[in-house]
Amino acid sequence: MQLTAYLHTAITVRDLQRAQAFYEGVLGLQLVHRALNFPGVWYEIGGVQIHLIEQPHVHPERPDPHRWGRNPHLAFAVKDLAQAEQELRAAGYPVQKSTSGRAALFTQDPDGHILELSQV
Repeated sequence: MQLTAYLHTAITVRDLQRAQAFYEGVLGLQLVHRALNFPGVWYEIGGVQIHLIEQPHVHPERPDPHRWGRNPHLAFAVKDLAQAEQELRAAGYPVQKSTSGRAALFTQDPDGHILELSQV
């Protein structure tokens, strides 16, 4: 087997409109317009897609509730980490700075999925 590309990650959300407000409004991701026969949306960044699929029961895995970076998470690069932190806090989203000492922080989407933002 020879893998040639990473295509997408799909995550489930309870309320699609609320999730879109976060992924589009706060993170600024661009919607990929696609006809779906179920409630969901696709986003694309850097050639990789994120699929949000609405489900009534969402339980993000959180084996380490105290160190968010040691849990399953999506990771994004940002130009200005301080600005990203300020925008997340202003929008009411929790922020946990990386304990590794690098320029990174973690936040949670409305369903509790963890996202890492790193300044690279």
